[in-house]
Amino acid sequence: MSANTAISPSQLSIKDLPWQIEWNKDRCTLCGQCCAVCPMQSLELGTFRKRSIKVPAGFKNKPENEHTIYYGIRQRTAPHQACVGCGTCSMVCPNDAILPMHSDEKDKLRYHVNLGGQPRTRGGRRNDNNSLLDQIKFIRISMLTDPALDSGRHEFDLRTLIGRIQSPMEGLATIKEHGWAPPVREIYPLMIGSMSFGALSPNMWEGLQMGVAYLNEELGMPVRMCTGEGGCPPRLLRSRFLKYVILQIASGYFGWDEIIHAIPQMKEDPCAVEIKYGQGAKPGDGGLLMWHKVNKLIAAIRGVPPGVSLPSPPTHQTQYSIEESVAKMIQSMSMAWGFRVPVYPKISATTTTNAVLNNLCRNPYAAGLAVDGEDGGTGAAYNVSMNHMGSPIASNIRDAYLTLCKLGKQNEVPLIAGGGIGKNGNLAANAASLIMLGASAVQIGKYAMQAAAGCVGSESDRCNVCNIGVCPKGITSQDPRVYRRLDPEKVAERLVELYVSFDMEMKKIFAPLGRSTSLPIGMSDALGIADKDAADRLAIKYVV
Repeated sequence: MSANTAISPSQLSIKDLPWQIEWNKDRCTLCGQCCAVCPMQSLELGTFRKRSIKVPAGFKNKPENEHTIYYGIRQRTAPHQACVGCGTCSMVCPNDAILPMHSDEKDKLRYHVNLGGQPRTRGGRRNDNNSLLDQIKFIRISMLTDPALDSGRHEFDLRTLIGRIQSPMEGLATIKEHGWAPPVREIYPLMIGSMSFGALSPNMWEGLQMGVAYLNEELGMPVRMCTGEGGCPPRLLRSRFLKYVILQIASGYFGWDEIIHAIPQMKEDPCAVEIKYGQGAKPGDGGLLMWHKVNKLIAAIRGVPPGVSLPSPPTHQTQYSIEESVAKMIQSMSMAWGFRVPVYPKISATTTTNAVLNNLCRNPYAAGLAVDGEDGGTGAAYNVSMNHMGSPIASNIRDAYLTLCKLGKQNEVPLIAGGGIGKNGNLAANAASLIMLGASAVQIGKYAMQAAAGCVGSESDRCNVCNIGVCPKGITSQDPRVYRRLDPEKVAERLVELYVSFDMEMKKIFAPLGRSTSLPIGMSDALGIADKDAADRLAIKYVV
């Protein structure tokens, strides 16, 4: 039995669906645009039969039934065609005759989504609006004790470092012993996290790269973007813009043949190399690019046949410990670029984070550690992974920073935090909280999609079909008929506006703290929270 026929549409009614289509018969002109653009094919033109009662004059004649036939829009009830509430139908309707509405009742679709015995895979993030980061307040305000700064007129240095940061004496000792010094890069503390060429459409990826180049070359903001797994277009590898890019290598090694072969022709070194061992949305599981999105272009870059799903293993098959990782992967990647490029691992936020960090601190090849919390997004993950696995980023990054303090490495090994930052729109406040908890930089992914490209996905499970390539905005689709809706120049423009706004808000936060020459990394005495248990867990002040 195929997946499409495993459950009969008759087993579900319209009232059982989380999103229900409200259609106005009087306004509709039956143009069919809503049916044409629906990414889930939830709508169809249908024939309706309406019964009315004709009441004759007098008392002797009995009432009669009258039936009229008319044509209109019908919502399908098959689980694989259920409306996801993206609202594309209402965007194209010329008469405002259609609108998806969320049901107030608890829907039954969740019990019917396992078509053909396959658990549901979902793009986006967990369906949870709660965020501990939003509860944190900044309570250390400099007034008469330390001079508060004017965020509008004072100069701020919002920069951070990525790489192994050693003192001059340690650096000289490393050069004497190994013949090289650990490379260090100055970057902006807000990074664009790993979203691959394949997970994102060509127009979206190009727009982000254009925006990053403008921020660096016109505004002087050293913003960096990670490629994600899957390599990148060959022309980028051989361009001067590669220095604004962090290349990611994951357990599937997709696209790395092209990268290795391009090293002799590279005009610039990449900013860094990120080795992915885990991601916050599905800890302990590999990546997945579903076959819907593997067209000829993506297949050529990744070195695979088109039209096949591309799962990555849960682990790198030649590495089963952090010692092997440092010796085989981190060291070999450093050697490939002549020890000129920082190399660091990315892991999921779990209770093993401190064990990984302890081992990284012992080796000069490791340039830092990226930690991805449970609210991190992904193109495809099982519901059970997204909703029930992982650790919150705030407590995990705090534990990691306090571990560095015990080892005396808090100024040497940078921590990069990710996972749900700005999920409720409070990007600058969330980022500042994580920096004061110990992070040197933060990563965003879905926030950039929502702000720069108008992603309609939400934490209430609206849309979130990034995984199957039918994104109505063209952000995560590989169908040229769809991603042509997205203008790369508009994406670049909105990304620049996002960073300019973020920069201003960060200055508004740091100015009352009296900090302008450096980021307040680990400045936890400036933080407070009204939750006693959370305050004790994060080692910050309890305020009510």
